[in-house]
Amino acid sequence: MSDRNRPPRVTAPLALYRQGLVALGPFARALLRQRASRGKENMERLGERRGYASAERPDGPLVWLHGASVGEFNALLPLIQRLTARGYWALCTTGTVTSAAVAARRLPDGAIHQFLPLDVPAYVDRFLAHWRPDLALLAESEIWPNLLRGARTLGAPVVLVNGRMSERSFARWRRARRTIGALLDHFDLCLTQSDRDAARFADLGASRVQCVGNLKFDAEPPPADPATLSQMRLSVNGRPVLVAASTHPGDEAGVARAHAVARSHAPNLLTILAPRHPEA
Repeated sequence: MSDRNRPPRVTAPLALYRQGLVALGPFARALLRQRASRGKENMERLGERRGYASAERPDGPLVWLHGASVGEFNALLPLIQRLTARGYWALCTTGTVTSAAVAARRLPDGAIHQFLPLDVPAYVDRFLAHWRPDLALLAESEIWPNLLRGARTLGAPVVLVNGRMSERSFARWRRARRTIGALLDHFDLCLTQSDRDAARFADLGASRVQCVGNLKFDAEPPPADPATLSQMRLSVNGRPVLVAASTHPGDEAGVARAHAVARSHAPNLLTILAPRHPEA
């Protein structure tokens, strides 16, 4: 039996996880509406989070690329551009409102954006039945059990790209080796950012692992309005700049303290806050 045809391994924790999400299904609509009321979901596209496609599947080979948020999407963008330039359709999924807005501006012709469905079995099955990807590329640490299981059952090769695993996640997963081993068994290949990441994935049971570097270093700088950029440079006027990027609510106090300390060495320091979720 080939690797593609062998059934995915299932452990007791994964079986319980699947059963729990089956039970969650009836409450998912209310959960999504609540998130939408807080700006965490796009109200007009909640169906996508339940696996209902808002676009037709195009004819021809289709590659599914998933990145959780803006950073992962930007890392995947060079891959998306190369795939579409070679005549492949690219289905790009993300999970945040901000990343969807960025995708709307930056995706090339031949690419389609959808929100990733919640990892509820019925939603996943609906999503995969519609899109039928020929190849799945999942970025960084997106290990969703039902999505992995569904893609494996569908027969599409599944590759982890730009894979990373923090020391904290590694320590946690080492206490659940059978479970993470069963999840990593769904990947045909794990391409990691660093040798350290590769060693961690291999230690946890990934069968084919290779370090290829960080895709984010291949991404082009985000587009900027030339007039706005020029005005900002004039405003900075050569001052030293501290940028606190991708901050979360509550980080501002720490940044303010750091600014106060740094100003003792650079009195004209300019600190710029760039929140991770500016719509919040």
